[in-house]
Amino acid sequence: MGGDYGPSVTIPAVKKALTNCPSVSFQLYGDASIIKSHLLHHKIHLNRDITVFSSENDVLMTDSPAVALKSKKTSSMRMALEAVRDGQANACVSSGNTGALMAISRFILKMLPGIDRPALVTAIPTLKNDHTFLLDLGANVECDETRLTQYAIMGNELCKCLDEIEKPRIGLLNVGEEDNKGSEKLRLASDLIGALDFIDYSGFVEGNQIFSGDYQVVVTDGFTGNNVLKASEGLIHYLSHKIKDAFERNWWARFCGILAKPVISTFKAEINPEKYNGACLLGLRGIVIKSHGSANINATYFAIKEAVQQAEEKLPQKIRSQLEQARKKLV
Repeated sequence: MGGDYGPSVTIPAVKKALTNCPSVSFQLYGDASIIKSHLLHHKIHLNRDITVFSSENDVLMTDSPAVALKSKKTSSMRMALEAVRDGQANACVSSGNTGALMAISRFILKMLPGIDRPALVTAIPTLKNDHTFLLDLGANVECDETRLTQYAIMGNELCKCLDEIEKPRIGLLNVGEEDNKGSEKLRLASDLIGALDFIDYSGFVEGNQIFSGDYQVVVTDGFTGNNVLKASEGLIHYLSHKIKDAFERNWWARFCGILAKPVISTFKAEINPEKYNGACLLGLRGIVIKSHGSANINATYFAIKEAVQQAEEKLPQKIRSQLEQARKKLV
């Protein structure tokens, strides 16, 4: 029921996932009458792959995390997360209120041992036609060296599971590559991460290296990560409009645009943000994927795919194992 479009996007995305992921079944939470009308419209029949659960209310985008947690105990968001907690579902995907999802997830699912708070992480495209995992994206504005080390451990395991890279290259975002650059917490975090022999830590990374493809995971605090992400989205939007304007200036430019169309289409496909929709809340005892509120059908489908892959890989269990290993190293 969440996001800008609700079931009009969610239901077609589910239909696409059912077609492409035949082993997956769905539990849909919200206003049952609205959900069923959309299912009927898209010719999706209720069967063992689709179950609808009616909620008494929904978390609004304007609700504070405290209101969502204390006053909406029968919301669709909370019911979906309780299903994950109770083992009735393997993962939860939501495009609703981020702060509320964070608060309710933490309350219902609890944190993995050794993790203070969950981190938001997503993949971003790189020059090497691959992607880099960036975390945190805003779940925790201020982070000390311990929390940054936790991010490195979780990002390392996420990359190993989803990209099948035995030892991902990890970088810590800073204002320079030199060891003496940045704040004291960054230098302390660098020492802690560097002490973990099961992580391929490559030291400090500057902002212009995030998209190089030389690092599989880049760690930073939520304030910085969120600004990097939003600035990147803004830049993509800016470039797309500038390229379009450049090819519409006159008849010659339009003619060149026709010739360049295959190249432009390839470029747009590579940086298409839809492919990178679905930020994972890492550090919880269950899998929670946050889809962008303005996500369309295709983007929502990619968020579902992310949830399926993490469930198949049993990601929380693997992160827990790495955390136990890290505690032994850092004691």
